[in-house]
Amino acid sequence: MTGWKKVFESRIMHEAEIVKGVLIDNNINAVLINKKDSSYHFGNYEVMVEQENIIKAIKIIQDEIRFG
Repeated sequence: MTGWKKVFESRIMHEAEIVKGVLIDNNINAVLINKKDSSYHFGNYEVMVEQENIIKAIKIIQDEIRFG
């Protein structure tokens, strides 16, 4: 995924899905990458955006999204 950078990661899939959805709602292309090992259940889910949207995406995540 050349040109894409991680802006969020979580062990909890629905948190990563929420972040991805909020970014898409704000017209930022975002994808969810599953880096969780299926056998041992460790690892994270990562939300990636195109490099030119990193700053905007991080600002949206910081300003608009809160988990528990």
